[in-house]
Amino acid sequence: MKIAEIRALSADELRERIQTEVSNYETMKFNHHVTPLEDPSKIKQARRTIARLKTVLRELELKK
Repeated sequence: MKIAEIRALSADELRERIQTEVSNYETMKFNHHVTPLEDPSKIKQARRTIARLKTVLRELELKK
């Protein structure tokens, strides 16, 4: 997910998206421990996407 797409979301949408991404990340991580994923770089991408979402949410909170 690109930063421009993230910035277009509202604060409530960001919170929902963060919850969704975190649950997907945890599931992916667990599945990787059981049986290795074909592309383990997806774990890294998910972690970075979560960080981007949290960063934009924090920026919105600071503007208020």
